[in-house]
Amino acid sequence: MRPAILAVLAGGVLLTGAACESDVQVYNTGAPAASASADAYTPPDYSQDTAKVCGELDKVFTGELDDFGAAIGKMIAYQEAKQTENADKAEKTAAAELQSAGARIREETSAAQDPELKAAGETSARKLEKSAKDRAYIKKIKSTADLDKTLKPQLAEWLSPVAGYCA
Repeated sequence: MRPAILAVLAGGVLLTGAACESDVQVYNTGAPAASASADAYTPPDYSQDTAKVCGELDKVFTGELDDFGAAIGKMIAYQEAKQTENADKAEKTAAAELQSAGARIREETSAAQDPELKAAGETSARKLEKSAKDRAYIKKIKSTADLDKTLKPQLAEWLSPVAGYCA
């Protein structure tokens, strides 16, 4: 079966080649011949700009998100001490830090040259801002043991869109 397929393909190539060798007269119209390199598409190189944007995002990750983690830690401590009012304040602070992180991610990635990084930043920002408003995941955190189970997957969900660009 394989030799038959090869024969059909070879016959097709020969017929195509024979059709090209006709007696058609070709006239030079003065248009320059296109080079093979001009026809090849070279995607833009965003690496320097992406590195710059990722440097700024790193500041967000170590700033607002560290502050978020600190607020969550305080919330847990207050919950364990049965200080409900202070725990609620710490939860609101944590939500505000998430909101701030989302806004900063949007700000830093909005100027990115790479449209895909820009879109990823918008996606991460929306996820953080949504979580700042809907704090169901925070309500699941009652102890430091709950923190790992709840927060690690949540952080991955929030940051995975931009993480691939800033690895």
